[in-house]
Amino acid sequence: MSYQEVLGQKTIAISISESPDMPVLGLGDEHLQDAMAEMARHLLALGARLIYGGDLRQYGFTNLLFELVARHRRDADEDDSRTGVTNYLAWPVHIQQPVAALETQIVEVEDSAEIVCLRIDGGRLPIEERRGLPSQVPTEQEWADGLTSMRITMMSDSDARVVVGGRVEGYKGAMPGIAEEVLISLKAGKPVFLIGGFGGCTCDIAETMGLIKPRTTSIPTWAGRTEFAGFTVANLNNGLTDEENATLAYTPHVDQAITLILRGMMQLVKTEGSEGAP
Repeated sequence: MSYQEVLGQKTIAISISESPDMPVLGLGDEHLQDAMAEMARHLLALGARLIYGGDLRQYGFTNLLFELVARHRRDADEDDSRTGVTNYLAWPVHIQQPVAALETQIVEVEDSAEIVCLRIDGGRLPIEERRGLPSQVPTEQEWADGLTSMRITMMSDSDARVVVGGRVEGYKGAMPGIAEEVLISLKAGKPVFLIGGFGGCTCDIAETMGLIKPRTTSIPTWAGRTEFAGFTVANLNNGLTDEENATLAYTPHVDQAITLILRGMMQLVKTEGSEGAP
């Protein structure tokens, strides 16, 4: 295996969204997009496949990932036939959209990426079946059920999760989206990387787990926050030391965060290799 393919067998879930702390930290949406682009670029360059649960909004993170993987494929060998990113559309997200618009988006990215519609229980819904379903406005319960199911599916399909930012108010579902994604991964024992430099839900989780000291801007309570008190840094299971995880949870430097993520992933690959050796 070449150095460029060291993560060739790994699928990494990306959890990222705006944080209420960003203005206080002097950060804007462009900084968050730049951070995601740099992380995705490095992971793709090492052969990783990325998965994301987005909504296909114009100029959103999903389209940014599609652009990155398309560029990566142009720069890669002609024999590289991998789909670099898969975007999962939860039931309440895609059921509102006209099927013709979905099909257009699927065709536009099919050479380098994959868009997957999910049933409300998280199972894959072929586009042929989706054609027979009328568009509708989902109920609040359908939002909660559909989003939770999508996050469970993403966890099952991934080897690790990278987490950045996150709203803790104005969300749909049982709890803030990033919180639920992290909680599902922790309960399953999947590696989790908490990048706290953008504040928000990710930083709150790191505080609750005891990785870093509480901030004055931290919101004491939001739905599900207390559940993280039952986990420690050891539950992150990400190949990093306690000190490295603490650094990852507070560093404002994207380059440093990326270095730590890659270090952890490579340590996991090395450990798996040694365990599999005769």
